[in-house]
Order: sequence, then structure tokens, then C-alpha cells
Amino acid sequence: MRTCVIFNPAARGNKARHFRRWLDGVSTQCTLKPTAGPSDARRLATQAVAENFELIVAAGGDGTVNEVLNGIGDAPDGLTRSRLGVLPLGTVNVFAKELKIPAQIPDAWEILQRGRELKIDLPRVEFSANGKTERRFFIQLAGAGLDARAIELVNWQLKKKIGPLAYVVAGFKALAERKPQIKVRADGQEISGEMILVGNGKLYGGSFEILPAADLQDGLLHICALPRANFLTLARCAPGFLFKKKLPEKMLQRLRAKRFDLTSETPAAFELDGEWVGNLPATFSVEQKKLRVIVP
Repeated sequence: MRTCVIFNPAARGNKARHFRRWLDGVSTQCTLKPTAGPSDARRLATQAVAENFELIVAAGGDGTVNEVLNGIGDAPDGLTRSRLGVLPLGTVNVFAKELKIPAQIPDAWEILQRGRELKIDLPRVEFSANGKTERRFFIQLAGAGLDARAIELVNWQLKKKIGPLAYVVAGFKALAERKPQIKVRADGQEISGEMILVGNGKLYGGSFEILPAADLQDGLLHICALPRANFLTLARCAPGFLFKKKLPEKMLQRLRAKRFDLTSETPAAFELDGEWVGNLPATFSVEQKKLRVIVP
């Protein structure tokens, strides 16, 4: 199976350094495509499809996986011609954990070499940016309101120093702000909240099972709305979130749908796979078993 690996040569940290040394040992088994800057992984993935690579591997975190996914989707028939593989090098690696891909790179590479394919659902978002309609895929989770605003506020220099705790710092900043009320409309149903999470998979933030009924192959997106997202809500949710890794159901509204709209009367940010994308309104949809991924 012709394989290329897309990675960021400027990535820092011990794991990135070990990965670059490890690359020397597998360079005869694959083609290496280093990125040259932000968002370059998307271009390289489109190029890899055109070059007839059967397996395109995203070596990085969830943001890199998202870029590579969208690059495959940009190519004509890319989703049928190529498979997506993951080598988890990021801060959290939620999608890799959803698939139970091991964190150790040699173990993850062995799984990719075996080439067991699974077809999973592929969510898509349509929104307006700079007067144009944009379309983006995501693979694991999207969010709007508090969740997305926190990502927008993350200090990236701080993230390099303290890792996932940088999201906690940004979350407290977002909690202190006035938050918009976001509406979810699907098939004549409506729920609303100050934080909306949209799941293709179950996991949020790595190990928190926020969307326990979500299934990567059921053809539906699972939506969770937290009506109020403030310090009082945080105090009520914290025990279950920290010890059971779940949110209390009595504080949530849930919905599942193939297609729905997110709207807000005031500016509200949204994110895809942990990366800030833009502001609402946005329309979400999903195609069942459209994406080919390599799994354990």
C-alpha cells in the first residue's frame, strides 16, 4: 500500500524529537511530506491523492488530522481513492483515542502497516466567511459558544509550555465573558444553550465521554446543549466531569440528526476538531460511512 506521511518538521517537544529520529528508520517504507507552514497539510494531502497514494497519514494532533482530511476531500474522488491514517503526536489526540490507536508511534505505525480499513461517517459544515460559502469536514467533534470561544482565547505560547492546561486557562477567561445563546434546529425540533457540542464520536478532550450514544457509523450527529455555561454550572458539573468523566444529564439537552442549523442572534464562535474556524450561522450534515480510515 503506497503510503505518505504528512508532518510538521518544526514541531517541538520530546515526542516530536523522538518522532523525527524514528522517521529515519521508516523512510524507505513511505514518502515523507513535511509541511512548510500553517494549513499546508491540507495542500499536501490533496497533492498526495493526485500522486495516487493509497494511505495518507496525518502525523500530529487533531488539527493536523482535520487538515489532512479536508485535503483528501478537496481532491476529485479523494475519499474513495485514499485512506486516512493517524500517528498521534498532538497535545490531546482525541480522534486517535476514539479509534484506540496507541500513543506510542512504533505501535501506531504497525497498525497502519496492517491496513485494516473501517468506513466511518463524515460530517460537513457549511458557513459564510468573507462573503463566500465555505465547506469544511470534521472527524470527531465540533463545538459552538463557550467551547469554541475558549479555543479562540488559547495562548499558543502558553500551550507550548503547559500543554492541555492552556485550554483550562482559556476556559476560565471564556466563562467570565457574556455568552450568546445558540439555537439548534433539526427536523422541527429545537434546543439551545451557551455551549453546544456536536459529536461524530463519543469523546471530548481526550477521555471525557460527553456524547456516550455517539457512533462513528450510525449516520447521525449527536448534539449536546448546556443551557447555561457559567461558574455556578462549572461548580455543579465539576465532580461528575472530573471523577466520572461525564456531565450530569439533568443539566443537558440532547438531540441527534443528519442535518441541522446552528444560529445565534449575537456573534458566536464555532470550532472543528479543536481548531477555531469562524462564527455562526452554520449548517451541519453527515454522510454515512463515507471516510476510509485505518484502525487497530
